[in-house]
Amino acid sequence: MESTPRKAVGPYPVDVIGMGMSPDDLTPAHLRLIEAADLLVGGRRHLSSFKDRVPDTHEVTADLKGLVDIINKRHSRERIVVLASGDPLYYGVGAYLVRSLGRDLVRIHPNITSVAAAFARLGEPWQDVQVVSLHGRRPEDQLEKALRTTDRLAVFTDPTSSPQWLGGFLRRCRIPDIQIGVFERMGSADERISWHTPESIDAEDFNTPNMVILKKMTHEDRTFPPLHLGMPESAFDHQGGLITKTEIRAVSLSRLRPMPQQVLWDLGAGSGAVSIEASLLMPGGQIWAVEKNPDRIAQILANRDRFGVPHMEVVQAVLPQGLSRLPDPDRVFIGGGGRNLTETIAIVCQRLTRSGVVVVNTVLMDSLHDTVRCLRDHGLTTDVVQVQVSRSQPLGDSDRMQAINPVWVIQGFRDDS
Repeated sequence: MESTPRKAVGPYPVDVIGMGMSPDDLTPAHLRLIEAADLLVGGRRHLSSFKDRVPDTHEVTADLKGLVDIINKRHSRERIVVLASGDPLYYGVGAYLVRSLGRDLVRIHPNITSVAAAFARLGEPWQDVQVVSLHGRRPEDQLEKALRTTDRLAVFTDPTSSPQWLGGFLRRCRIPDIQIGVFERMGSADERISWHTPESIDAEDFNTPNMVILKKMTHEDRTFPPLHLGMPESAFDHQGGLITKTEIRAVSLSRLRPMPQQVLWDLGAGSGAVSIEASLLMPGGQIWAVEKNPDRIAQILANRDRFGVPHMEVVQAVLPQGLSRLPDPDRVFIGGGGRNLTETIAIVCQRLTRSGVVVVNTVLMDSLHDTVRCLRDHGLTTDVVQVQVSRSQPLGDSDRMQAINPVWVIQGFRDDS
């Protein structure tokens, strides 16, 4: 290949060239710029293809400031080309060089991104895919939020935040029915694509560099256990019996009257059982389960995902904190208000829509009186039902009735509801 003649007429712009997946993705124009370079900068893997074709090379390390210093000293008299993985402006070095050197001094030559290449190998569109980079950091909150809100996620890994670490993170978050696709050394002769589960991935070894595609099974692909009103407590993960009992749940939902397209707040959600069953009556609605205990948050998420409940968001907050960012509710269930019960009810009444309904469950006499008074003080009509349930238990050759602690189910509503 003929080289572009060198003329010492600088200063020269710095050309940052995306390598795509391999040198095979470089265009003739890219190759001419590389052949004309006085200094070629890049990772060891990138430089290995061109070391004998340019006067000088510099291997990129984590010291990007040092790289900028070298470029500043030499660009006025020499042609400098920087080789970048994939596309220089897609989680690459290009943006840093533009910020450090100035936009007028840097020319970006785009190429194929690793995300585009991965989905090309899958034959799937990727315009709606979220991307998270774990390079040099672990943005766990961002990663978990993305996992909760999307069915497909591309993740840039590094030797520390590896595919195995990601598998452990998925297990801790209890994300069900997810596949982990590991794309190793794309564009090289030993490229490999393999699929794993969060449980199986620890036993594997992967070449670097690699990236990961996470794919959740869609509702159409997944099979969920049957869900109906009055599910037994054993159907839900819960902590130490902290779950609205089956019969109480059925009465509470009948008093709550959830309907399609409405917004429900489930406050002190515990296991999330009320929210999950309410979803059967609320197609197209929004459900917000608020709980303070992190262990119970994990159980709510596991229960929600097990039954495939759509449009249900889980918020960790100590009531009444966290309510200001939720949409105004049409229906509110309070199964655990704690010491701030009346303060929480006051905020609920202020935010409740015109035809809203509030249902509060309590076993405490003081909470019964405080709840009724607070609801009435805020202009709601109240109605109270005491539910006393006894369940049959084997005794000898017959059965006896075992009483469950009575619960007051307090309903508050506006007269025009």
